[in-house]
Amino acid sequence: MRVLVTGGAGFIGSNFVRYMLSKYDYKIVVLDKLTYAGRLENLGDIMRNIEFIRGDICNKEDLERVGECDAIINFAAETHVDRSILDAGIFVKTDIFGTFNLLEFCRRLDIPLVQVSTDEVYGSIAEGSFKEEDALNPSSPYSSSKAGADLLARAYYKTYGLPVMITRSSNNFGPYQYPEKLIPLFIVNALQNKPLPLYGDGGNVRDWIYVLDNCEAIDLVFHKGKKGEIYNIGGGNERTNLEISHMILDELKKPKSLIKFVKDRPGHDWRYSLDCKKIKLLGWKPKCKFEEALKNTIKWYKENQWWWEPLITQLDSL
Repeated sequence: MRVLVTGGAGFIGSNFVRYMLSKYDYKIVVLDKLTYAGRLENLGDIMRNIEFIRGDICNKEDLERVGECDAIINFAAETHVDRSILDAGIFVKTDIFGTFNLLEFCRRLDIPLVQVSTDEVYGSIAEGSFKEEDALNPSSPYSSSKAGADLLARAYYKTYGLPVMITRSSNNFGPYQYPEKLIPLFIVNALQNKPLPLYGDGGNVRDWIYVLDNCEAIDLVFHKGKKGEIYNIGGGNERTNLEISHMILDELKKPKSLIKFVKDRPGHDWRYSLDCKKIKLLGWKPKCKFEEALKNTIKWYKENQWWWEPLITQLDSL
């Protein structure tokens, strides 16, 4: 089987490629634009085992360079909420128009597409958990662009019968995550004794999932999921952002005084929570214990300064 992984040089994508190579004898093709968050360093140890194409899902000619394949797993997206507030246009282009190009490509080849999405498309929920059939209520340009892509993918299933499946995961963390997201940013800042900028009072709640658990769930949906269906993937680890900050500082033996409360961002969702009964019926459940996975993630960033050190200048310029 020849599988195209778009966005495979990014955080979740590169972990997924590594996971698939360890499990299957598939030909893996990675298409990635190599923007700031997509890096060849994320694939350095496995480059000899994949076919890499530098390209943009918004460019039909780049997709044509891929040639024949049997399936597409789409991780390619602009994903950072703060960046979407500053420049929404690139999110609309990549997340929606890029997904449209992939759907057309799949339709021509008559192959399945797994659209990797996010819990943020549902918006915030004060109590309970979102189910797959709940209405979408995104709050940011980022989550709106992902919701648009999801709706388009579902429309291609309903209109053309295209074998599309959608996964919506909670907040991922783990190795190779670009340090603009909360956990890697706070780890890297703490290692440098820099402030940890915490929005509002730090009370916003997120459900965290270790990236390898998400990779396993996406793999299961790819092989056993029902066409046209959506699958929530949550870790069952709800924590406030303040709690996460304390856990990172405690593990690194750094003072709580590094926490710096900053003005909340516009449209900041209060709580995300997913009902994951549907994917558990396929036989999946998270294997990684949150506290242990977080410690391993902190250890990875401590031991791989070479990976994140060149990124600090980029982050400081934001």
